[in-house]
Amino acid sequence: MTTKEMISKYDVQNQFDVLVKTYEQIEYVIGNEFELKGIETAQVKNIIVSGLGGSAIAADFVKDILVNELSIPMAVNRTYTLPAYVNENTLFVASSYSGNTEETLHAASEALSKGAKIICITTGGILADFASKNNLNLIYLKKGYQPRYAFGVNFFTLLNIFNKLNLSSVYSKNVELAAKLVKELGDKFSEENNYPLAIAEKVTGHIPIIYSVSDITSSLGMRFKSQFNENAKLHSFQHYFPEMNHNEIIGWEKYNTKQLNAIVVFLKDTTYHEQIKKRFIIVKELLEKAGTEVIEIESKQESFFLRLIELVYLTDWITYYTAIVRGVDPSEIDYINYLKDHL
Repeated sequence: MTTKEMISKYDVQNQFDVLVKTYEQIEYVIGNEFELKGIETAQVKNIIVSGLGGSAIAADFVKDILVNELSIPMAVNRTYTLPAYVNENTLFVASSYSGNTEETLHAASEALSKGAKIICITTGGILADFASKNNLNLIYLKKGYQPRYAFGVNFFTLLNIFNKLNLSSVYSKNVELAAKLVKELGDKFSEENNYPLAIAEKVTGHIPIIYSVSDITSSLGMRFKSQFNENAKLHSFQHYFPEMNHNEIIGWEKYNTKQLNAIVVFLKDTTYHEQIKKRFIIVKELLEKAGTEVIEIESKQESFFLRLIELVYLTDWITYYTAIVRGVDPSEIDYINYLKDHL
């Protein structure tokens, strides 16, 4: 069976087309003008983005990208409640693609009670009603996607908020370049024989274990792992350097393929500290000695921002093709829906 035939058979909701047209999400953000009222940037002392799943991971990416630019602390909140320090000097962003994520709604209500400066990002739902009722800043996202496939519209909208508030210029410098890059990559990754498909074929039959670097590519590692879970219906695990060198590495001493048939993926980047680069070389030797294959993924784009964009898009395609090769629907998320229905 050809790749196209497998896609036709297993991709019932045509996520292939969604992936190819990911650049349209970025173009939507470019044209989606909005104003932010009642927020004086000088008064903002800390930032919290509250969300789950794809909404939260988009915030993780922003945090990683701006780690050397933001002069105030930023946190990503993934639960019902907020830290005690939240007050009128907190910029609170409630991000829920559906607008009905209950953890985010609870956190937004608490942020309102604490007097935080609130921005809501959503396609509608209860969160949009909450924002309208309380006269809060509300930014609408493009509808029609499963939340995890809406990374582009989530991420770039969030980055544009930082741009509008003069907290970062990364958005204005890169958004057009990113749209162009993603469009070009979409053409390559959708060809009959392509790079992400080749990696997917290697991964299939194994449990992928992903290693990244803390505060640089750790958000990418988390996204990659989660996409294996949701798209390919596959267990996957992730950790990051140098932390894993102080604990998880010991687990490989007694590695047994019959207990865990793993394949390791290194997420590499030229910005890594020289000692981190050495650690990757040494750990690769140990992993291969233990009997597992190591795949190294790295982008050659000039800027760190574009390298990260290329890798998140590439890994989305890898997990999509892994689903197809495994013969599963990359769209359905039955257990998540079951859990929501029974809460």
